[in-house]
This record gives sequence, structure tokens and C-alpha cells, in this order.
Amino acid sequence: MSKARPIGNTFIHGTSYKKALIYCRVSSERQKTEGHGLESQEYRCREYAKSKGYEVVEVFKDSYSGGGDFMLRPAMSSLISYVDDRAHESFVVIFDDLSRFARDVNAHFLLRKTFTDRGIKIECPNFTFENTPEGELVETMMAAQHQYHRNNNRRQVVQKQKARLESGYWAFGRKRGYVMERSPLHGNILVPKEPDASILREALQGFSNGRFQTKVDACRFLVEKDFWKKQKPERYIDKFTYILNEPLYAGYVEYPVWGVARRPGHHQGIISLQTFEENQKRLTKGNNGKRVRADVSEDFPLRGLLVCGDGGAKMTAAFSGGRSKRYPYYICPDKNCECKRSSHPAERVHDDFDELLKTQKVKSSTVNLMAVIFDRTWIDELKELKNEEVKIEKITIELEEQLDKLTLNAVEAKSERMKIIYEQKAEECANKIDALKAESPVSLDLDVPYRTALEKVTTLLNSPYKVWHSVGVTERQKLFHFIFLDKLPYSKKAGYRTDNLPSAVRLFEDFVTSNSQDVEMAGIEPASESGTTWCFYSV
Repeated sequence: MSKARPIGNTFIHGTSYKKALIYCRVSSERQKTEGHGLESQEYRCREYAKSKGYEVVEVFKDSYSGGGDFMLRPAMSSLISYVDDRAHESFVVIFDDLSRFARDVNAHFLLRKTFTDRGIKIECPNFTFENTPEGELVETMMAAQHQYHRNNNRRQVVQKQKARLESGYWAFGRKRGYVMERSPLHGNILVPKEPDASILREALQGFSNGRFQTKVDACRFLVEKDFWKKQKPERYIDKFTYILNEPLYAGYVEYPVWGVARRPGHHQGIISLQTFEENQKRLTKGNNGKRVRADVSEDFPLRGLLVCGDGGAKMTAAFSGGRSKRYPYYICPDKNCECKRSSHPAERVHDDFDELLKTQKVKSSTVNLMAVIFDRTWIDELKELKNEEVKIEKITIELEEQLDKLTLNAVEAKSERMKIIYEQKAEECANKIDALKAESPVSLDLDVPYRTALEKVTTLLNSPYKVWHSVGVTERQKLFHFIFLDKLPYSKKAGYRTDNLPSAVRLFEDFVTSNSQDVEMAGIEPASESGTTWCFYSV
């Protein structure tokens, strides 16, 4: 509640105004830091106060737009609080120009009443406030004029920004991972900022290819790399989601608020359009892959991968304390299980698993046949891609011809309505062309060394035990899902139950057997056993 005494809409009779408060305002931080608007306003107001015999006791400076609630202006709010705290004193507030008071008619008279109710007198070097019908009329007209200029300026700014966006330029402030630089050719344009751009690229690509299973994993990576600081990764999930949905990072520009549809930008993208689209699919469909547990360790590499062979409950893993050291165990947590919550020494479980891995390999003849089948399948796939490329090229040519006609119709349209219709159809046509180009096999690396990938698979199928012990614990969990199609049952009596065991070995055996009649045996060479670097993703 205000401490000022209520005095209605007129000043107290006989009040002597000797103390002055100066209020200065510019519309942006840029005007505040790069210009001299605040200093020049203060100088004019001080000169005016000196001519009127006022003592300037305080100066309040704002860098805030004049539209909307004046109490949102920090300095204006401080000024009113300053007066409220000195209810026994009388002040005159001096503005350099009436436009500094407010550039909105409603806000102008609401602020006027706020000052009047506190006994504050308002003065301006180039405008005289009069409590007469004529004075109120002139003041209203001046406030309306300032409101018009503000709205007109905003309209012009929006029009210019929209034109920049439609031309493929980002028209607002910089984005994280970019800086805004001045170019002789393009004007202000976004340029990747290192090392932020490379760190963000790794996070976005990692999310698209499954390296980061969740948003939290990606955010944790960004925090560890000092891309974001001070807070826990969970705090940045919303920001990362926004980045995932922003096509600007793929080199495109869009602004649906102003009806600007997506189009190629002139700035350099941090990621490819393909990576952006993959991330959109992940956001839409959710994470369908096998998730690696966060609490896996070298002591329990099979944590979360085993079930009780007697009751089917998921096994847990924990240490049990001894006299001098702790011992790792896998445990059935089901108290109703017939195994009576058996615990299994981790060493035994791991040794039995090693023996199981040694049996999970395919025959040499199967590997050779599989290589031939993969070769032929790959050749057929290349033919399909070539055919698809021809179809897309034909459709693209037709769309480009249609786009040319629509553009010409839009230019020659006699009515604004028809011009808008043609422009919308042209925009839709351009988007279809961009989508087709993104899907075109031309953008794919058809010379991908698929043979290297095949060698990795065959090496794995030949010796999964060797590969298992050559990778880290996190990669082992992912490798498990490649070798076995489900969690493994384990019991104290039988160990791993291998009857009807769903595994990749049987999958490939069945695959090759079903296709072997179409393969000529002549000329088959053994698969390469060259060294490889392993990286597995859930299947």
C-alpha cells in the first residue's frame, strides 16, 4: 500500500516543489551501451531544473520499451518506490520529452494518475501540462501520436525482419553455438562458434545415432564439456529439446509465428538435415532401443541381463560383506520363487557365461555363404537406389517447372488475394522439392565400405567370446543385445539354460540355410580376420 497521503486529482494547495527527480529512458540495451541517449537526456533535464530553481536529488534511468505496463520498467518502479518511501516530501519529475513518459495512450494516463495520486508534479522542457480541457486534448493527441509512431516503427521492424527470414537469414539474436558476424555480402549472418559448435554437433549426432540413449545422457555430455554450466543435466532437458526441434542447426530458417515456412538458410549448419530428421523421429517415436543401465560396472557386466531360471524374475546384483573383503553376487529377488531367493557368486556366473559365448559361433561354411548372400543383396539394393534416384529426379523436374509457373503467376496477379494464393502454393511446391532432395540417394554415400561392416559381423559370429573381452562394460551390454535376443535364464543347478536359446547364431544359420540354394559355391573366399574397432548399438 502507498505511504503517500491521498490528495485526489489535484496538487495540494500551497505545496512548494523544490526537489526534482529526473527520469531518462531509451528503448533498448543497445541504445544504452552504444549511444549517448541517457546522458543527453539527463543533461537537458538538469539544465531545465536549474532554470526552474529545482534541486535534482535523484536520477532514474531505464532501457526498456515504452509499451505495456510501466511498472515493468525497473527505474520507473524504483522512482515510485522512492516517492512512496518519502511521503512527507514533494517532488517534481522531469522528463526530457513526452515520448519518454509513455508511448501508449492507456499507459500514459494510467501513469499520469499514479503520479497525481502521489502528489507528484510532472514537467517537460518541450511540453506544458495543463489541467484544462484544452490541455487534456492536446496531451491526448500527443500521446496518441507517440503510440502511432511506436506501432508504426514496430511494423516496419517486423516487415524488415520477415523479409530477412524469407530470404534465408536469421533475423534475431544469436543462437547457442553461433555468433552473429557482419559480412560484406550477407550483412549480419550466423557463424558457428568454436568449441561450442563442435560440442553441440557431437551431442546432436550422438542422440540421433543412439550413442546417447536419452536426453539426460546428451545433457550430461554437454555439461561435462562445459557447454552448459552450474546446474545438473536434468535442468537442461527443455533447452536441449528446443535445440533438437530447431532446424536452424541444420542450416535452415523458419519462423511459423510470422508464417515463414522452412527454407534453406545462408548460414552454415552445425549438423546435416538427415541428422535433424533422425532426431525428429526419435522425439516422435520415443526411445525404442535397448537401454544400457546406468549402474553397470566391471563387477556386474551382466546386471539387468539375467533372469532367474526357476521363477523368471529379473536378477539383481549386489556385494555381500565377508570378514576381510566384499564378494559380488547375482540374486533372485522373488521371495516366492522355488529357488528361495538364491544368490550366485558373480565369478561363477561370469565363467559360465564365457563358456556359453564360446559355443555361440557359426560354422565357417555359414560365414562364407553369408558373405556371398550379402554381396548379392547389396548389389540389388544399389539397383533399387538407382531406380529411386531416377524417379525422384523426374518428380523434381516436374515440381520445378510447376514452381516457375506459380512464381510467374504470383508476379502477374492483379489482385492481392490471388497473389497470396499463388505464393502459398509456390511455398508448398518449394518445400516438396527440398524434401525430395533430402531423400534423394544422391545425398547418400553409395561407396560406403559395407565390406568392413560385414567383416565386423562375421568376426563377432566367429568368436563372440573374443570380442566380449575386448570391449568396455558399456559396450558389452550393447553387444549382449546383438548376440542374444532376450535376457538369459540362469539357475544354481543348471547354469544357463540353452534349450531354445534365442541368439544371433541361430538367426544367421536360419538366414543362410533359407538362401543357400540360390548361391553358387564356386569362388567363395574365406572372410577377412583383420583387426577392427568395435561399436555396438541396441537392436
